[in-house]
Amino acid sequence: MRRLYLLIPTIKLTEIIIDELKQQGVPYSHLHVVAGIQQPLDGLPEATIWQRTELAHGLEWGTGIGGTAGLLGGLLTVAFPPGGVILGGGALLIGAAAGAGLGAAMLGLMKGHEHNHQLDDFKHEIEHGEILLMADLPKADVELITESILKHHPDAHIKLSEPR
Repeated sequence: MRRLYLLIPTIKLTEIIIDELKQQGVPYSHLHVVAGIQQPLDGLPEATIWQRTELAHGLEWGTGIGGTAGLLGGLLTVAFPPGGVILGGGALLIGAAAGAGLGAAMLGLMKGHEHNHQLDDFKHEIEHGEILLMADLPKADVELITESILKHHPDAHIKLSEPR
């Protein structure tokens, strides 16, 4: 999946483009709108915390880092058992699972309050009344949909996200 960012000057044009995207097979759940406080987004698919913050990125990193740390802790516990208790592979699994859960919770909480840095490029335009429409598209459809939008709506400005 690739994320297509469209800067659109009016809400009416945003509604038209959303209808065209739905007709081209883009699910409504793959469309996300961000606008300034002055813009009413009634009936438009507003961006959720997943699109507006770094929460998803924090959960990914927290799970990986916490799981690795938990696995290393489990290895140390097996190698140097406390009080002569003999531990097996279960200690490794428990350590990795506990670390992954704790890491995901900690980084998720921290990143859930941090704005999505991919939206920084659009901050000025959003503050000055433009609407940002994010569309999550299959890689194979990106070029066709981009050409279609630019052909029918030259006022829309498009940027593609870099794959993570």
